[in-house]
Amino acid sequence: MKIKFLACILLFSTAISVVGQEFTKHDTLRGSITPERAWWDLNYYDLNIKVQPDKKYIAGYNIIRYKVLEEHNVIQIDLQEPLEITGISQDNEQLDYGQTGPAYFINLKKKQVPGTYNELYVQYAGNPKEAVNAPWDGGFSWKKDANGKHFVATSCQGLGASVWWPNKDHMYDEVDSMRIAVDVPKDLVAVANGRLREEYEYEYGGYKLYEWFVSNPINNYGVNVNIGDYVHFGEKYEGEKGTLDMDYYVLHDDLEKAKEHFKDAPKMMKAFEHWFGPYPFYEDSFKLVQVPYLGMEHQSSVTYGNQFKKGYLGNDLSRTGWGLKFDFIIIHEAGHEWFANNITYKDAADMWIHEGFTAYSESLFLNYYYGKEAAADYVIGTRQNIRNDRPIIGIYDVNHEGSGDMYYKGANLLHTLRQLVEDDEKWRETLRGLNREFYHQTVTTKQIEDYLSEHTTKDLSAFFNQYLRTTKIPTLEYVIDGDNLKFRYVDIVEDFDMPIRIVIEDKTHWIFPTSEWKTEQLGGNLSTFEVDRNFYINTNKRTE
Repeated sequence: MKIKFLACILLFSTAISVVGQEFTKHDTLRGSITPERAWWDLNYYDLNIKVQPDKKYIAGYNIIRYKVLEEHNVIQIDLQEPLEITGISQDNEQLDYGQTGPAYFINLKKKQVPGTYNELYVQYAGNPKEAVNAPWDGGFSWKKDANGKHFVATSCQGLGASVWWPNKDHMYDEVDSMRIAVDVPKDLVAVANGRLREEYEYEYGGYKLYEWFVSNPINNYGVNVNIGDYVHFGEKYEGEKGTLDMDYYVLHDDLEKAKEHFKDAPKMMKAFEHWFGPYPFYEDSFKLVQVPYLGMEHQSSVTYGNQFKKGYLGNDLSRTGWGLKFDFIIIHEAGHEWFANNITYKDAADMWIHEGFTAYSESLFLNYYYGKEAAADYVIGTRQNIRNDRPIIGIYDVNHEGSGDMYYKGANLLHTLRQLVEDDEKWRETLRGLNREFYHQTVTTKQIEDYLSEHTTKDLSAFFNQYLRTTKIPTLEYVIDGDNLKFRYVDIVEDFDMPIRIVIEDKTHWIFPTSEWKTEQLGGNLSTFEVDRNFYINTNKRTE
């Protein structure tokens, strides 16, 4: 029964404004660790849905198992309209609840004893939000293939998984494992995360059950369901942790194209295991699944819609030619298995951890197969896409992402950091170490910053403040006066003193600019002076 519940609602009764941008109570309920979320820890989801493509309708339930951390009697579960929760129970007792936007506040009857595990049974149904421009504006994509058969998929990053199933819709708390059971018309196949445990065709009703199981922690937006006239093929990959099942689900008509085009997948796995360490989800396998939108990093069920073209729908995002050496969606979205699905941000404001490292992974793929200069060409080429419109870290606790520059600027700050390390094997071990240190964890930007500072043995606080928290790009001002080079930084944060390599007559030198003018006699023909292109800075030659 749905009743009014005021205790929590009053905490968020007014809109708030942060650095000039207004947020509502719904943003706070979605983006913060509310008291009704903080007292319990996710353990297991048992998600069961029936999908009726002809009606664009779904119905089902989710059993949410959790560990009690401290005593409390109200729990928050999220589900977005137009879907509705139709019943909630615990230990077979129906529970009362109230609603504020997508947040449902449920009054628990059972005493919640710290250290114990309880389950919540949540039923729901409705016509879920239809994706307008998936995956950026997510929900359900209700499409049909060339043969008129239903071709359906979910996507929900940013918008939230509660757009299609009830859950604890905040990134800080990943469920330890989950079951995903999907009923679909029997002429279709349902593919979800993890491994397929069972297929069962019902005797009546024309539906078939596909049961999938995820044995590793998974973030909410990483959960997906894909439905189509799929055919399966696969291969075994001998990787760092043994034999990995690599499975591919594509439409019947695209099978031969996919068999040729998906050869990028094992190449990706070889390169990324080299740079980042073992694939993080051997137990759940790796899948590429064709969908009616561009693609998404759904854990162990990476979705693909790049039309079997190299680059990004046939385009090179770097405009160097190197971007056409690989299928962008296979490489980028699979790179997220390490940065997004293994290492996951706690707050959407820190999404650069996902996108910056994964955009950088594209150049590391090229580095592995084509060499260091090719990788540099590519990542430097993407700088032309940087807008510097706002910082790449967003606003905390309101589900607010930073600038889209988190991709290309994030990649270039990491490429710059590689130069400061001056040791490619140490840099590789640093990246692998990140995936060991934060294996299957949710993290903050501070944790990533601290780790990189410690393992590169450099104080990177000003470096990260500059590139993550401002739109300013360091500018090296310099004056050539005979044999002397006079230089300083402008457009920098306090204490920014990043050393850079310069080139004079094909010889490299390190200089150590600060906000104060310095003068050095470097020798050689200073008219040939240039800054090493691998450092993401601007230059301004001055005359005095």
